[in-house]
Amino acid sequence: MEKNFNKRVGKDRRKQPTPGLSRYTFFGRRKIIRRKSDEQQGGYVDRYSSTLFFFLVAIIGLNILDAFLTMLILELKGWEANPVVRSVMDLYGTEFWIWKFFIVSVSIILLCLHSKFRLVREIIVAISCLYIMVVAYQVFLLLHL
Repeated sequence: MEKNFNKRVGKDRRKQPTPGLSRYTFFGRRKIIRRKSDEQQGGYVDRYSSTLFFFLVAIIGLNILDAFLTMLILELKGWEANPVVRSVMDLYGTEFWIWKFFIVSVSIILLCLHSKFRLVREIIVAISCLYIMVVAYQVFLLLHL
């Protein structure tokens, strides 16, 4: 007799779903979404994979490297191509990296919380690739200035 573990039997025992940010975020045990139907919809877990951790740390590291390389390029008489960052630089000067780091870090936290949704996983990979291209371009500029 074959059992079907993907079906729910009876009513869900919880009256409301677990919120994205709760006590289980730090002390929970759930690492995966167990049911295929739930996994296709996406959802929330308590613990995250090491692959996700790698991508998120890479984005933060590349963000810091981007800010550092931007400051080097500006010292060599270069200019900022991103109009949003340029306006922040006009307001805060060399302290723009604090604003940049804060915005990216908050975004990374939100992406991490929603990482079991397929679109969010694709966004995380795309941001990583974009940052790699930006940093590679900045290194190219520094080598040719």
